[in-house]
Amino acid sequence: MFLKNSRYAGLPTERISTPEGSVELVRLRALPPTTGLPHALQSHEQLDALSEQHYGGDASRFWHIADANSELEAAALSRQPGRLINLPEN
Repeated sequence: MFLKNSRYAGLPTERISTPEGSVELVRLRALPPTTGLPHALQSHEQLDALSEQHYGGDASRFWHIADANSELEAAALSRQPGRLINLPEN
């Protein structure tokens, strides 16, 4: 259902019925504790670019940064320039 490097890969799912048909949902997951480097966001920075730079060219790991900062919506992290975020270790 999800790519193997997705934040949702391997999580338990649940199928529910709606008036339009059935839908498969992923249950909420507990975020793992993380350690990393503090980083002050610049106005031009985006998480995928930070991820590519920090994780050796893998821009798809932007969700690791979101998880380390307890954000459900990854884009919310980069909306406030100067915000201090955690860049998790590899």
